[in-house]
Amino acid sequence: MPVTLRDVARRAGVSVRTVSNVVNDFPYVSPETRAKVQKALDELGYRPNLVARNLRRGRTGMIALVVPELAVPYFAELADLVMAEAGEHGYTTIIDQTHGDIERERQIIHPSTRAMLFDGLIFSPLGMGEAELRQRVKTPIVLLGERIAGGGFDYVAFDNVAAARRATEHLIALGRRRIAAIGAQPWDHGETAQYRTQGYHDALVSAGRSVEPDLLVRTPHFHRADGAAAMARLLDLPEPPDAVFCFNDLLALGAIRTLLERGYRVPEDVAVIGFDDIEDGRYSTPTLTTVSPDKQRIAAAAVEYLLERLKGEDKAPRTLMVDFTLVVRESTAGRSRNDNVGTGAPLLEPTR
Repeated sequence: MPVTLRDVARRAGVSVRTVSNVVNDFPYVSPETRAKVQKALDELGYRPNLVARNLRRGRTGMIALVVPELAVPYFAELADLVMAEAGEHGYTTIIDQTHGDIERERQIIHPSTRAMLFDGLIFSPLGMGEAELRQRVKTPIVLLGERIAGGGFDYVAFDNVAAARRATEHLIALGRRRIAAIGAQPWDHGETAQYRTQGYHDALVSAGRSVEPDLLVRTPHFHRADGAAAMARLLDLPEPPDAVFCFNDLLALGAIRTLLERGYRVPEDVAVIGFDDIEDGRYSTPTLTTVSPDKQRIAAAAVEYLLERLKGEDKAPRTLMVDFTLVVRESTAGRSRNDNVGTGAPLLEPTR
């Protein structure tokens, strides 16, 4: 039989109400009594009925994470971290994807029966703006990404401009002369791409380089096939690039595939750098140099901010910009720079 509050109260020599106050972390319990009750809870192996507790509080015990696309490993890895972090606090995470479709985003946050399935929302929008979110959102929310930065909501992200600039500077420092970029997109659905384009541009200009339009290739998506096709276009130029900055790791892996098929060596002929530090890049051939945002910190901060809102804490909207690291592997450094690359010990160049 499951252990009840009455069993714990009998063991601790206190009332059932006192045990309930300790279990629900109410503040008005003396330290001595709290310690005595906690000892009884541990000895009896009491586990709270979270469903019943949430029903009493008018809660579901679930939060939602909504991202553009789970097929992109960055979001899949982030979702795994959010689920683990929320689970540590007794919450189950519902995960959904929008593919950047504004109508899908509206459906998910609409104050309807669907929205009542969860207590709060961690949301990475691509279509909706701040004004519309203010009108529609009826539950606590934390935003990710660039779409709505520094507005009236809690917001967690990293500096894409600085990170892209750092990636491009790495290629410049290697002595590469024609540095291309793969992944540019228009503003209406590609804020992340626009910021990474800006960082690429800033690094070249700062180094006294010209920005050549034919070396900046747009892609409809951030998938492997897009990277492979973009790299083919670059190799067909009268003077192909000797380095490529790809706006995510999937683009970079696709680009490397095309280079190898065309007989180019990576990094000897063309150095390649990606973005996101997904697991696939650590096991590709060659292993992939990449910008690594602190996904663990993003997940932890997003859950922390959301749970504080669920507790009713009245704080001004917060903006957190997490760190990133440049992880140097074989696709730019080769094996001679790092004999441990194959064993998972890359060179790390932290945020400056």
